[in-house]
Amino acid sequence: MNILVVDDEKVIREGIKRTLINRFPQYNVLLAASPEEAVIQLRKDRVDIVLTDILMPGMSGLEMMNLTAASYPDMKWVVISAHSEFSYAQEAVRLGAKDYLLKPIGKDVLVEMIEKLAAEIGKERELTEEAELLRVNRKYLREAVFQRWASGLDIGRIDVKPFMDSHPQFHLIMVKMESEKVVHLEHFIIENVLGELIGKHGSGFVTIQDSKSLLGLITLNAHSSLSALLDELRTHLIKYLRIPFQIMHSELIQDINAVPAEVQRMRQASSTQVYEHYASGGDQAVEVALQYIRTHYHADLSLEKVAAIVYLNPVYFSQLFKQKTGSGFKEYVIGLRMEQAKKLLMNPKLKLADVAERIGYQDIRHFSQLFRKKYGETPSEFRQKEEHSVPQEPV
Repeated sequence: MNILVVDDEKVIREGIKRTLINRFPQYNVLLAASPEEAVIQLRKDRVDIVLTDILMPGMSGLEMMNLTAASYPDMKWVVISAHSEFSYAQEAVRLGAKDYLLKPIGKDVLVEMIEKLAAEIGKERELTEEAELLRVNRKYLREAVFQRWASGLDIGRIDVKPFMDSHPQFHLIMVKMESEKVVHLEHFIIENVLGELIGKHGSGFVTIQDSKSLLGLITLNAHSSLSALLDELRTHLIKYLRIPFQIMHSELIQDINAVPAEVQRMRQASSTQVYEHYASGGDQAVEVALQYIRTHYHADLSLEKVAAIVYLNPVYFSQLFKQKTGSGFKEYVIGLRMEQAKKLLMNPKLKLADVAERIGYQDIRHFSQLFRKKYGETPSEFRQKEEHSVPQEPV
């Protein structure tokens, strides 16, 4: 049995792993420091139990639960958190969590909970394992064949028509991301959101086309419409994705042989279509980031950390920040720190080392260089000038 522990605190991950290995040496304990690492593990190994923290950079544990429900219906979830708020526990239970544990987690509580879930999993497997294996294998075979077919690649002597018996007519939906790297978490989000909406509005499946795009096929129910599905898809992706994306779709297709040409048409159309850039949420994200920067200007303020606070991809956040403020992220932080330094330098009781430390610099030399570059004088020269400009009281 595989148990996955997802927590951005290393000491928590390692502590849970030690407890589980000591008590259950027969089980395999996997670790993930973020939702993205968790997604990679879920795709690589069959996971039976997930223990996840709630508050993590990029995505919460509850959001991850919500997105995996359709793809991993038999997986058992346990939420671990330092927060005892009832709303968290209530939402975890609503999403299907088997338990809600507060940090620090007692060893006896953890062991008892794993024993209970292991027994539950054992009973379920006796009834469903063979049927589930057949279903999953058939699903992956169908999607792999369709993926190659849709991309115009050779599929040998395999006939795609039997795979499509239940889809005499259908629409294709392509989602493409704008990213310079492989984005496992975003792929996972799109696959699950689109798959869930396809199940809600009809029947079909989702295939991964390449590192930046996924393709969905749907035969709509009589009471559903493609426009309604696309509106829901866009709303969910704006909420969950941290990078820009495009959504393209086909008209109704009744001939399976038309699929490769239609996929090619959508790929070509993507080169001229504008990416979704969170127009509605961009201002709010930057405002939250600015509030955080003004409060924590003296602390470690990397672009990646602040982007994670507002749940955006760092590259996209950097572009959005400059667009909204007129300054680059690093330039803005330095400017804010230097303005604070000027105020602190007015206090003669503070040493230069104290001023530098209070605005986030341990190296006085580096602080002085930045100050001189911005104002054309060193902090000491600024302080002396200000002292001389203060009017003397008459004797």
